[in-house]
Amino acid sequence: MNFPLNFYALALLAGFFASFLSLPFWRNLCRRAGLVDDPGHRKIHGTPTPLAGGLAVLTGIVVPLFVATLAVVWNVPFSHLNEQIASHGLKPANREIQIAAIVAGAVGMLIIGLLDDKLELPPGLKFTGQFAVAAIVAAANVRITLFVHSAAFSYVVTILWILTVTNAFNFMDNMNGLCTGLGVIAAGCFAMIAGMGSQYLVTLVAVLMTGALLGFLPHNFPKATAFLGDAGSHLVGYLLAVMAILPHFYTVHRPHVWAVFAPLLVLAIPLGDLAWVVLLRWRLGQPFYVGDNNHLSHRLVRRGFSQQRAVMLIWLFALVSGFIGILVVT
Repeated sequence: MNFPLNFYALALLAGFFASFLSLPFWRNLCRRAGLVDDPGHRKIHGTPTPLAGGLAVLTGIVVPLFVATLAVVWNVPFSHLNEQIASHGLKPANREIQIAAIVAGAVGMLIIGLLDDKLELPPGLKFTGQFAVAAIVAAANVRITLFVHSAAFSYVVTILWILTVTNAFNFMDNMNGLCTGLGVIAAGCFAMIAGMGSQYLVTLVAVLMTGALLGFLPHNFPKATAFLGDAGSHLVGYLLAVMAILPHFYTVHRPHVWAVFAPLLVLAIPLGDLAWVVLLRWRLGQPFYVGDNNHLSHRLVRRGFSQQRAVMLIWLFALVSGFIGILVVT
């Protein structure tokens, strides 16, 4: 039986509207709480801008999931959908701990980012929080297995992966729409990869994330009335790290070993930018966690591109690398 596409459309629209419509509420709340990004050194905006994006994106994911869970548990008002859900194995039986850990990790990363946005946490303290979240998620058996049958290896690699992707997107959040757009592209690619592998639950979550990010994007690009902030970039990076772990890339239906490199291709742009910037700062004798203007987006602007065109060009790069990642698993 083919999976009903209306499920995907419903998830995409639910994520979009929950995020898009909640943003004004979160934006006003952030203004009242003083959670804004003030103009200053290395900043490209001239007025204080609310850091409400992460809250809106999380709303776009959690609210539809909560409503869908109630519909499944109460079996109303869409009993025919519940039959389809059961027939496609979408009820998360025996995965409650994993799902709870993933959601708790998302909230944890958001809180770490919010504290950093408000208080500018010391790098060591922020990294400790990130590590704790990654360790909890890995302990819930959300892990990278690769081809080494070692629980310790899997645990360590998963933590490193979550930390790397989270910080890669945190670093890429330096121009209007850049991090958000890259998140849309990556989540969409993971949705396609999981869908082609008949991994319907993973596909639905990835589609929901795509919708939530698309709902925030009009508020963030080309003119930003709100930023993701560290809260949003932490959330996006963390969720994409998890999205890269959940699908099974190497199966009997995908016997090619190269398929395991698909996540690296989907996330090639933020990971490449992270590697470049860290290496450059190391060569210059600067701490790798201290921001500068040497990211890919900044370098494109210095070459004469406008900020909007630089962002769209990077999106194009990400689309190409993501498409190659999809081809690898086909």
